[in-house]
Amino acid sequence: MTTTLRVVFDPSAPAVGPDVVGASRELAAALVAAAPSGCDVRSIVPSDAGEETLADEGVSGVDRLPVGSAAAAALWRRGLRAGAGDGLIHSATLAAPLVRHDRVHDHDQTVVTLWDMRAWDAPDELPRADAAWIRAMLRRAIRHADAVVVPTHELARRLAEVAPLGDRIRVIAGAPSGSLRVPSDEVGRRRGLSVPEGYVLMSGSMAASDRLRSGFEAVVRSGRDTAVVVIDSPEGEEPAVAELAAAAGLPERRLHVRGRLDVSDRAAVFAGAVTFLAPSDSSAFPWRTLEALRLGVPIVAAESATHRELLLDGAAFASGDGEALGAELAATLASTATVDRLAVLAADRGRAFTWVGAAERVWQLHAEL
Repeated sequence: MTTTLRVVFDPSAPAVGPDVVGASRELAAALVAAAPSGCDVRSIVPSDAGEETLADEGVSGVDRLPVGSAAAAALWRRGLRAGAGDGLIHSATLAAPLVRHDRVHDHDQTVVTLWDMRAWDAPDELPRADAAWIRAMLRRAIRHADAVVVPTHELARRLAEVAPLGDRIRVIAGAPSGSLRVPSDEVGRRRGLSVPEGYVLMSGSMAASDRLRSGFEAVVRSGRDTAVVVIDSPEGEEPAVAELAAAAGLPERRLHVRGRLDVSDRAAVFAGAVTFLAPSDSSAFPWRTLEALRLGVPIVAAESATHRELLLDGAAFASGDGEALGAELAATLASTATVDRLAVLAADRGRAFTWVGAAERVWQLHAEL
């Protein structure tokens, strides 16, 4: 008899950004690859998912809901199955049928995932409706989820402060994309993106302007005449980011703002950086910082429980204010030996994060349940 794990895949669910969509795909493919004997993986997708069904990731079948993404999100928030059925269900987001079920006698399970606490800690970074949906779905998870997966122990601690989930909180870290590698045409890609060689790389947008400001202040206070490349800023934010940089003392001639890049272009941009600067002290899973680890880019990071847990000795740390980060950035870039050492340590630490490893832990979690 085959045991089927059904994976919810809804790229249009509230507050599901491109990184989480990519994580859902990567996890599904890894679950297929790591499936124990006698187990297989199917996907649950809304009726308007189009070609986005995880079929390319090797799932054995696709179960389409009778409703689209928006209707499914609304029905799930109200505690209805939306046609999802029962059995073993895993979601890389909070989008799932969190309803009453019998795990003991019917072997039904529902596991969901939370990647950050923005709906509580930084609600202004989300559309109001999305933040409300997340909070409502967590309330349903408290009542009906068999487990809630988070990517770090720090996020588990923070979640436990707002949700009485007890030992149902489980930690399974995410990972960079398996296709993240420096392309052979990296130099040409950087030229195509009009970025210089040898810059400080950051990721951010005006939704978290305080973190961008800290990063710009750190570069200015480092005293180095280094270019700064910012990725992941939505189209149209360039003038606002430039104004923020100028207010911190960074002239526009040294600033290069780019939007969200595909995985190959992103790897090429990482490869051209002298360091990756991570000024955020948020408990959210730091996708770009993990990518810097994977690619062996020297990292200067703000002191935080999340960074300490994930990066260990793979980064140089300083408090999150611009002055301390700037001093650490200056000290790091002043020494070729330090830069080389951090690059080696980052690459070594980066090997600890893989989707196959995450998938094995997901299978283990469902077996324990």
